Amino acid sequence: MRYFDLREQLKDCVVFSVNDIRNIEPDFDLRRLSEWVAKGLIKRIRRGFYVFADISLEDETLFIIANKIYQPSYISYETALSSYGIIPEAVFGVTSATTLKTQDFNTSAGHFIYRRIKPELFFGYYPEQFRGGVYKKAYLEKAILDHLYSRPDIGDQTQFRETRFKTEPAKALIKEKRFREYAQRFNNQALFKRAQNFINYLDHAEF
Repeated sequence: MRYFDLREQLKDCVVFSVNDIRNIEPDFDLRRLSEWVAKGLIKRIRRGFYVFADISLEDETLFIIANKIYQPSYISYETALSSYGIIPEAVFGVTSATTLKTQDFNTSAGHFIYRRIKPELFFGYYPEQFRGGVYKKAYLEKAILDHLYSRPDIGDQTQFRETRFKTEPAKALIKEKRFREYAQRFNNQALFKRAQNFINYLDHAEF
């Protein structure tokens, strides 16, 4: 298989695996991949996963890559909060929730961070489409709860203020019924109390 044949066959793939190639050509010679990496035609993300070198690495592209290279996972925590406009800072790396072990990949496409959660907490996400690809992203309510769950040091009005949550968009976007239902599913009284404190913080915030 020539590089241009591969490029055409996988033109709709943001990130592809060795298995994707073998589905096209079962006898594909893996040495071709090493040659194309050396020539700068493709980039290796992690073992078995690649992107074409001319791909545009927008946020959504990185989200698709994050979902693909470590499964199951969904975009959450600071990355999701930033994409919703709830925290002001630019986020270093793409952070996801996973039921696998906590992992960290520093790749040619970016930094990908995965935080382990219990299997029963792997919920509260939806599929988002982008240029022919799909990635799973936490609902805002779940992203906030995932963040609070991973940061037990945040729980009162002062700490919420110091974290610099943008209260106006948060209050406008949060669905309180979903937020409370998701909080209960964590089955963690300490988290539920901090989640309630967060809602109270939004209710009394001055925009």
